[in-house]
Amino acid sequence: MKKAFNKFLDFSNSWTGTVVIVLLVIFFIAQAFVIPSGSMKNSLLIGDHLFVKKFSYGIPTPRIPWIELKVLPDFRGNGHLINGDGPKRGDIVVFRYPHDEKIHYVKRNFATGGDEVIFTEKALFLHPKEGEEFIKENYPKESLITIAGKLFVKEPYKFPGIYYDEKVNLFEQALYYLNAGKFAMQPVIVNELDKIKDLPFNAFYFKVPDDEYFMVGDNRDHSNDSRFWGSVAYKDIVGKPWFVYFSWDNEYKIRWNRIGKSIESIQNDPIYAQNAMKEGHDDGTKIE
Repeated sequence: MKKAFNKFLDFSNSWTGTVVIVLLVIFFIAQAFVIPSGSMKNSLLIGDHLFVKKFSYGIPTPRIPWIELKVLPDFRGNGHLINGDGPKRGDIVVFRYPHDEKIHYVKRNFATGGDEVIFTEKALFLHPKEGEEFIKENYPKESLITIAGKLFVKEPYKFPGIYYDEKVNLFEQALYYLNAGKFAMQPVIVNELDKIKDLPFNAFYFKVPDDEYFMVGDNRDHSNDSRFWGSVAYKDIVGKPWFVYFSWDNEYKIRWNRIGKSIESIQNDPIYAQNAMKEGHDDGTKIE
């Protein structure tokens, strides 16, 4: 046993051993990720460097970082070597952009397969597929509203970092993308909601396909997300953000209070959202 351990130690100290061990960690345990845009303010910030747990939702098919080349075939046809439970509602998730698998996004999972979503001015509504009794048992009464005979939850996630920008009307912007065929949700009339100017509809609707996930940024009015390009399949799920190992702002000032903190602690503690608000919100995030 000691001889075998010494051989492993010698191997791990070699260049080849180091590369192999690092790749195994990246393939199966954790991978570094940098927040590139403001779509998750005030929860995750531009300049946050974090590790992503690769085993949170199964084990994705290994790929070489940066070039995203698969090192093994997709045996199961769902992007995973080992299947696992998919993201839960409310999870922050790292995934591959459905229209370009080399691009990684990070958003909050708003809804899962079978759920229904309604988007209107400054509000999102969720109808979980489990039905009325489940909704009454798991969500506060003051957040519930009946729409077209179904019980919906208004803003089901109460994390302090979720934010609407009063200077931006994303609903109006969505009209341009709808007319250009670049908006995934369908326009609908919801009698229980206020009318919007002279428009023939006042909301957008989407039912999430089975085994897919509706991803939305916490910075609701500055996020290119499932409202625009649709839901995310399980094959594109990469993992769950774990903790911040480094962070700096756009002036390269280190955010010492975020380093070493888990994503769970950051998203649940209002102090982090308050500090993020001081950095401002109008960061030029584009909806493309």
